[in-house]
Amino acid sequence: MSPSSPKTGDAPEADAPKRAARPADDSVAIELEASRQRAIGWTAFGLIVGALLMWKLGTVGVWVGVVLIVIGVFRAWELVQSFVYPPGTITVTPTEVSLPRGLSLPHPVRVAPSDITAVYFLRRSVPWNRSAPVLVVEIGRHAMAFPRDWFASEADQRHVIHALLRDKLSADGEPGDAETA
Repeated sequence: MSPSSPKTGDAPEADAPKRAARPADDSVAIELEASRQRAIGWTAFGLIVGALLMWKLGTVGVWVGVVLIVIGVFRAWELVQSFVYPPGTITVTPTEVSLPRGLSLPHPVRVAPSDITAVYFLRRSVPWNRSAPVLVVEIGRHAMAFPRDWFASEADQRHVIHALLRDKLSADGEPGDAETA
């Protein structure tokens, strides 16, 4: 009989490393990914085009140039933040949930799993500047949104939602308390 035979009950050797890689306490840690391309593009566009508009055009052009420069400076700040801080990690353990406040921002939000009131995907009503689906985690009256482009794959979003629902169901014991859409 082979090692993967149903009669022996042994698992194949290829599955052994996969089981060893899973944490024993059912914690999930998903690292977010930051793309600096958008920040670089808006920084360059805002500063260069804004300066040209202020230099060559009249009053309306100057105001549009000021707005573009402000956008460029904000995107430059985001770009610097992406070099100073890591993108962030969503961590779900049986006792604590750690959610980053945004990409490359320090001091993540730490709450107990029982403080999370809802977790779901937002697929259709997504803002124009975000890619769907957006993972939404509601903590009381506050909602935190994590767009698809912050994750390596949609499977990472699903790992987070399943871990949060598992902890929510095990804490409350009632399946109606955790929402999915």
